[in-house]
Amino acid sequence: MISLQPSKQIYPIERLISAASYLTAGGAGFVWLIIATLMKKNVTQFLMYHILQSIFLSIAYFLLATFAELIYVILYRIPFINAIPYFINMPLPFVFGLSIVQTITTAIILYLAITAGMGMYSYIPWISDIINQNTGRK
Repeated sequence: MISLQPSKQIYPIERLISAASYLTAGGAGFVWLIIATLMKKNVTQFLMYHILQSIFLSIAYFLLATFAELIYVILYRIPFINAIPYFINMPLPFVFGLSIVQTITTAIILYLAITAGMGMYSYIPWISDIINQNTGRK
C-alpha cells in the first residue's frame, strides 16, 4: 500500500497544473502535455502521475455514468424498484442540494486537487496502482 507522501522539488506551476487537471477532468493536463511536447520539454514524474490519473478517472467516470444510465433505464420500468434510482439521485438539503453520487464525486475531486496542490502523490486504491505501474513510479 502506498501512503500519501510529499514529493521532492515540486515547482508551484506543477502543483497548479496538477490540481487544475483534476478540476478540469484532465483537460488542463492534456493541454500541458501538448505544450511540453511542442516545446520538447520533459514532464516531471509528479506531473505525469497526476495528469494520467486525472485523465484515467475522467474516462472511468464517463464509462461508469453511461453504464449507470443504462441500468437506470432498465430499473425505471420495474414497479417498486423504480424508486431506488430516484432516491440515489435525490437532492440532499444538507449538502447544498447535491445528490449522494454528486457529493461523493465532488469529495473525491476535491481530495485529489487539494493533495496535488500540496505537492503530494494522492492515492486511490487500484487506480493509483495502475498509474504507478504506467509511469514507472513503483
